[in-house]
Parts: sequence; structure tokens; C-alpha cells
Amino acid sequence: MIRILLAEDMRMLRDALEALLGLESDLDVVATVERGDLIVPAAVQHRVDVAVIDVNLPGQDGLSAVEELRRRLPSCRPLILTGMGHAGLLRRALALQVPGFLLKEAPPEELAEAIRRVADGQRVIDPQLALSAWDARGRPLTEREREVLSVAAEGADVPEIASRLHLSAGTVRNYLTSAVTKMSARNRVDAIRIARESGWIL
Repeated sequence: MIRILLAEDMRMLRDALEALLGLESDLDVVATVERGDLIVPAAVQHRVDVAVIDVNLPGQDGLSAVEELRRRLPSCRPLILTGMGHAGLLRRALALQVPGFLLKEAPPEELAEAIRRVADGQRVIDPQLALSAWDARGRPLTEREREVLSVAAEGADVPEIASRLHLSAGTVRNYLTSAVTKMSARNRVDAIRIARESGWIL
């Protein structure tokens, strides 16, 4: 019997997935959570084999939870289930060595089979996403722009970024402006969001 945790913030979808997986004789949903920061405690408590995790969750995003899960319960195999088909998300998941990545549009039987394969040590990637990741253009950011944006993503202001990267405040502003322009972002916050979704920064 494969012990499963479901992490999904939409109750209707969470309940539907639990009911559908409950129809499978070899799958047992032993825990459900609606927040990302509840994933690891529940997974550890119930000693789950596979954690089916939505990317966008309150409290903590799914991929950050995966990083923590790998440290606390390395035997648990994560399977990312998302409604967002960004190739960047797949690249970020692959960088974390996530064994499973499916779109929420996938048929229920495909999810059940993916859980079995992930539990068996195999890798399952949505073919549509794999193709888009393969075809995706290279990242437009220079290494320095990516570095500055990564530190900004941690909540650092311009003086702190300048201090940490040994740059002048004016140079930091130039790098941030350049990154915002290259990604056609509205502002720095939007640029960080786009860069994360595209897998250019973590």
C-alpha cells in the first residue's frame, strides 16, 4: 500500500483528488493539508511514501517545502501537481531532483499511475511540459543581474544588496533596472516573480 499526502489549498479539488485516489486498491491517502508549511510535519507524522504537492500554497510554496522534505524525510518522494505550465517551474523542480511533475489537467488515472511510478523510484514528467522546457529560450539575465535579483528576492534593499555583493548602490539599481526591462516586468517585485517562475532564480 502506497501512503500518500495531498497538499492542495482548494478544498473542492483536494476532496475530489482524495476521493478519486481512494478508489485505487493500492493507494491510501493518509494525510491532507491546505498549507505549504504543514507539508513536512504531516509527512513526517504519517511517514508517507509520496507527497502530491501543489506549487502555489499559502504559508510556503510547494517547491520550498520539497527542499525541506528532502532533509526531514528523504524516503518520501514528491510529485508536483500544478495548474501552471511554466517551463521555468519544471526547470526549478528538476534542479531540486523532483521525481514527478504533472499538470492538474491530467486525467485521474494518469495521476494514480504517476504516483505508483514515483513510489517505485521512477521519474514522471508531463510530456507537454518537458517539450516546452526543451524549447524554452535561454535565460535573458546576465549572471550579475541574476545574482542581484536573487538577493533582492530575499527581501534585501539596495544598500544591503550593494554591501553583500560589494557593488555601489548605483550599480545595483542599474542591474535591477536592466533586469526589469529585459523581462518586460512592471517593477522589481514583478521581475522577481517572472524570474522565479521561469527558473532563472530560486
